[in-house]
Amino acid sequence: MAKKSVADSASVEPVDIDTPQAFFNRELSWLNFARRVLAQVEDPALPLLERVKFAGIMGMLHDEYFLKRAGGLKRHIQRGEETPAIDGRKPLEELMACRAEILDQLSILAHAVKEQIRPQLAEAGVGILDYSALTEEQRAQLRQYFLDSVLPILTPLAVDAEHPFPFISSLGLNLAVQVKEEKGRRKRFIRLKVPQNRPRLVAVADGAGFVPLEQVIAANLDCMLPDMQALETYFFRVTRGAEGEADVRMDFEDPDLIIPGSIISVVTNELKARRFAGVTRLEVGTEMPEKLQNWLAEQLGAQSEDIYPTDNLLAVSDLMRFKVDGHDELRVAPHEPVTHPRLRELEAGSSEAIFEEMQRGDILLHHPYHSFDTSVLRFLKSAAVDPHTLAIKLTIYRTSSDSPIVQALLEAARRGKQVAVLVEITARFDEAPNIAWGQLLEKEGAHVSYGVERLKTHVKLALVVREEDSGVRRYVHVGTGNYHTGTARIYEDLGILTCDPDICADAAQVFNELTGATPAAPFRKLLVAPEFMRQRFVELVAREAEHARAGRPCGIRAKMNQLQDQIMIRELYLASQAGVPVLLNVRGLNCLRPGVPGLSDNIRLSSIVSRFLEHGRIYRFENGGQPEYYLGSADWMRRNLDRRVETIMPVEDPVIQWQLGEILGVYEADNCTAWDCQPDGSYIRRQPLEGEEPRAAQDVFIKLAQQSAEAQAG
Repeated sequence: MAKKSVADSASVEPVDIDTPQAFFNRELSWLNFARRVLAQVEDPALPLLERVKFAGIMGMLHDEYFLKRAGGLKRHIQRGEETPAIDGRKPLEELMACRAEILDQLSILAHAVKEQIRPQLAEAGVGILDYSALTEEQRAQLRQYFLDSVLPILTPLAVDAEHPFPFISSLGLNLAVQVKEEKGRRKRFIRLKVPQNRPRLVAVADGAGFVPLEQVIAANLDCMLPDMQALETYFFRVTRGAEGEADVRMDFEDPDLIIPGSIISVVTNELKARRFAGVTRLEVGTEMPEKLQNWLAEQLGAQSEDIYPTDNLLAVSDLMRFKVDGHDELRVAPHEPVTHPRLRELEAGSSEAIFEEMQRGDILLHHPYHSFDTSVLRFLKSAAVDPHTLAIKLTIYRTSSDSPIVQALLEAARRGKQVAVLVEITARFDEAPNIAWGQLLEKEGAHVSYGVERLKTHVKLALVVREEDSGVRRYVHVGTGNYHTGTARIYEDLGILTCDPDICADAAQVFNELTGATPAAPFRKLLVAPEFMRQRFVELVAREAEHARAGRPCGIRAKMNQLQDQIMIRELYLASQAGVPVLLNVRGLNCLRPGVPGLSDNIRLSSIVSRFLEHGRIYRFENGGQPEYYLGSADWMRRNLDRRVETIMPVEDPVIQWQLGEILGVYEADNCTAWDCQPDGSYIRRQPLEGEEPRAAQDVFIKLAQQSAEAQAG
């Protein structure tokens, strides 16, 4: 099992704060996160199907890189741009360094899947088998399946003088069929797209395992092309790049004339353009002849360096959907979220109970350990049917296809409540469903806004307005994750239910700015980007440095998804040099170099990689012995601080402050799923000391949640 991940090439010698050597490359750091996921694929201590899942995640991460990042780098290169990245690399240098890293990861992944995972799956009776290894009876069964369920869907597309090379869609799996005709003539090329509405892995009838669909098609092509002889079949897959870092917000010709619905037209056009975007990757099996690889690349307008051969299944991300019945011994123990202790005794069927409980004090939610359904979803469902509710306002960034939250909003609108929804339709790869949700809500009478011009709305806010005996009162949920009931079970996230008057007034102001396009104004408590958040975070970090210089208690502890913003990193370096201890928990990409002599001696940075995707954000500042805590939607990324609407709330309740401190402490004490970032950019996985019990943070949280539920039940 890998203990150490890829190192950046930067020196570990003392460096100056204002030089490129003070930072890690963003793209390589993001791929470094993929390297830590890759270690999960290799880890023999993990249950086998968990390793399969992580292999699928690796495929998804590589897809994401070529969809989102590689295209931007290629466009910079094509335009001849030489502007260096944060670490001094020029675009071509970045692209080639990323290519070398990905090729190495592909080699390791292929070996792990081919030599370890697939043989072990076969031993367990759920193997991913090659068609060539099947018995005659098994082949006959799959041939009949092909005839009945696959052949009617297939469309062969020939390439010859009368038929140009066909358009190849992004991320589709394809067969390249070469037909040898008369002697001396060129081989004829036929392209077949593997249908995506058929299972990628076809079950063998006798329960012996599964066979990749593309192999079933290749082995039975004689049914489609009976007169063709000497068929040669290879597999390939194309990735086309979406937009780069810049969010899809167009500068309209007349900024004073914003036509209703124009942003929908812009995004719809972007979705159409994305289908035909330039090729950023051509994946091929290693068995494909180099001549055919190069010919395919030429037809696709790709370069030779865009070709990525692999001795593995193509579209390995499909392993995320590899489902087998039974075999619990091959899985991690299932986790069932528990209801938050303060929400367990609420009167069943009461629409007022959750609001009465919120009046007793703020409630900290930690998902997926606390149930999303019995907390956030109940909050919104209760508001939808509560006779005292006047209005519900919510931001939708990503949500599930059958979202019960959207259904609750529809119910509220039908009951005559004011419903206002900010639907962010430029949420990457969720644009189309978000447009559909927005239009459905509009039809039911909800007020729907589609974001803010030139900014992406990443806020996670829900606001409920009720009329009570004492007057109109607001209730708010501030979260770190999307209002998505599916990801709430597999993402780690935090949220607070509160009726604090200042927080609620600020939330109402945020919604007014989002839906009414009103100018930003100072807020009472919330930190709101892009106008005010960056300045406040800079002040908070600088204040810790002042405390350190004055000999007062100081320290910064923070948990986030990504750390890239150069200004924030520079402030952290200055704080470290002033003597401030800084403990950072950063799941993914990170451009800060910790532990460098004279630069960041007092900074320690780690990353947790485990069964749930770490997604929560917590910021703690010691503040001379009077700690301040913050929680919300923003990372310390330039895009979050400058190009998105974000909210971070201060946490003032002493009980919740203590709870957040305990959560940070559990992460810091992890001795087996935490990876420590080294000064050179490599990551080393922590190991329990001899005789020490393993402490995996997520397992600790599961245990604590279960103990809490059992104690209350008892």
